[in-house]
Amino acid sequence: MRRAYRRAGSLDRPERVALFCERVADYRARVVRTDASSIADAVAGVADGRRLCVPDGVPAGWVPAAVERVRDDDLAPSELDALDGVLTGCTVAIAETGTIVLTSAPDEGRRAITLVPDLHVVVVAEDRIVELVPEGLESVAPLVRDEHRPVTFVSGPSATSDIELDRVEGVHGPRSLVVIVAAERVGSGA
Repeated sequence: MRRAYRRAGSLDRPERVALFCERVADYRARVVRTDASSIADAVAGVADGRRLCVPDGVPAGWVPAAVERVRDDDLAPSELDALDGVLTGCTVAIAETGTIVLTSAPDEGRRAITLVPDLHVVVVAEDRIVELVPEGLESVAPLVRDEHRPVTFVSGPSATSDIELDRVEGVHGPRSLVVIVAAERVGSGA
């Protein structure tokens, strides 16, 4: 007998955003809420004075003056490791699981830049938050099928536990994850 799964969520936007923020925080990630016009201020609050790899597609308005923007000109793993972190956008975010989905879009960069540095600051626009995993997969399916993009699912900072259940963070990716959830500007229509 074939199982029927929910394929569409029922929560409205404020409920989806609240659930996403709650689930991301459950994963020990830091959540910062802001509006679209204050993204640079939110980034400054977590990364002032740091050297961040910033993909070319990240809007200049997201990067505060006190952050050193490092371009990814095919940086080697050792060069990425020497950075303080990375600043990216995301393709979609899934509220139910607190998952951020990256597809190497221009504001996300290549996979390596989000896996090597110790800090990942990711901007998630509220309109990119869906409720359920099937909704998230549906939105990335054409990118995988038609553009052959790689997909990275991020559910909190990298962590693993050994056989004695001692948690170690930063083994397979960033030790710290900061998620900046940005609402649209009032009246912007964005």
